[in-house]
Parts: sequence; structure tokens; C-alpha cells
Amino acid sequence: MFKTLSLLLITSGFTQAAIDDACSVGSTPGVCIYSTDCASAGGTYAAGYCPDDSADVTCCYKTSCGSGGSCSFTSTCSTGNTATGLCPGPSTFTCCLPASTCSPKAVNSATVSLIKQLEGFVASPAPDPIGLPTVGYGHLCQTSGCAEVPYAFPLTTTTASQLLLSDLKEFEQCISDYVDDNVPLNENQYGALVSWSFNVGCPNAQSSTLIARLNAGDDPNTVAAEELPKWVYAGGEVLPGLVTRRNEEVSLFQTYLSVIGQPPC
Repeated sequence: MFKTLSLLLITSGFTQAAIDDACSVGSTPGVCIYSTDCASAGGTYAAGYCPDDSADVTCCYKTSCGSGGSCSFTSTCSTGNTATGLCPGPSTFTCCLPASTCSPKAVNSATVSLIKQLEGFVASPAPDPIGLPTVGYGHLCQTSGCAEVPYAFPLTTTTASQLLLSDLKEFEQCISDYVDDNVPLNENQYGALVSWSFNVGCPNAQSSTLIARLNAGDDPNTVAAEELPKWVYAGGEVLPGLVTRRNEEVSLFQTYLSVIGQPPC
């Protein structure tokens, strides 16, 4: 009798679909959650697809989210382009979006002007305030004598501007990649973050609390005002130039503009 009961319990354990487990309605992926939770998150639910769970646990699915996406578990999203906060259930049940086919937007003229103002113009390679060799408007030399720069020295403001626009593409890509597509930023907000990442580097931006808070849904203007001013240290010391830069970036970020900069499409 004990062996029979144990076998029944073990068998029951294998067929039980736990809360947040995967399920499917036909070919549509879903997740086993309470019907009320499904409905409140905008999902559709169907009974009978989560074996042995209570009647109020159903297979919840959502066939439309974001821009042309549908909800599925992150591990099964073939494009790898996912957005959180748009689907019912656990954080691993995300909006699987089409593969991105558009490039990050170039920053607006206000951003370019601000970066030029903050970086200053250097016609020939010279150490910056912390000793790194730079030229133009903040171009960090990658080789001896900045040999990678495709313009003759001394630079003119025209060639330095062209170099800056080329350099910014890397940082436009970083911000576009790191900020979730469900976090809309206007061109000034986007530009302020590109200016910041141009200064601190993409790896630091990617691992920052600033980006994490934006993607968590915190108010962007509050995040910028609280997080950007933290980035004022170099060599363990506060640099007045960085304090000025962060204040200017916060000001640009909080300058309202109706034109969307991120996501790019």
C-alpha cells in the first residue's frame, strides 16, 4: 500500500504543471498562471492546459505585444530581440520582437554642440586632463600619434567635426542596444546619454545603475537627475570639469522635445 501511494505521488509530481511553467494552446506559447493575473496583464487564458493545477490556474498567452511581437519564453525567442514588462507571468516570459532592421539614430545638433563645448577643440594630439592622448573634439587616440585618424594634423574644425560624428556612431549603438525598446527617449534624452557614454565608455554605461533603472521603468528625468551626477570621479577624485559636464547633460536630458530618439524605429 505504501509503495502504491508513493508511486501515485511521484507520478502526480511529474504531471503537475507548476505556476510559471510553460504551456501552449495549439502552437501558441503560454505560461501557467492564475486567470486573474493573466487578465490583469492583458493576456488571454484557456483552461485544461496546465494539468492537475487548480481550476483558477490556466494557460495564459498573448499574441501581440510591442511593435509586431508576441509573448514567449526568452529562451525560445528566435530573434533574440526581447522586451520586458509587456507580457503576463514571470520575467522570463517576454515580448519576442522581430529582428531589428534599423540603425541607431544619429544624435541631434543640440547634442553635437554640447559635446563640442564640453570636449573643446584640440588641433593636434595632446593629453587630456587625466593624461590620455586626444585630438579634435574628444577623440581618444588608439595608436601612437593618433595614426588612425584619416585627416591631416593639425585638424580644422571641419575635419574635427567629421571625426566626432564618426566616433559617435559607436556610442549611439551602445545606448540603442542597452536601453530597452519599450523605454522611449526623446532626442535630447537620447543625446545626453550618448554624450555620457562617449565620456565614460560603453562598458561602464552598460553595467550602470542608470541603464538598469531606465529598463526597470523608473521615470527617465528622475533617473538622469539622480544618476548622471554620480559620474564625476577620475582617479578617485572629483573633477570640476566632470561636474560641469554632468550638469549640462542633465539639463539637455530634461529639455523637453517631442521627437523620439530611442527606439530608432
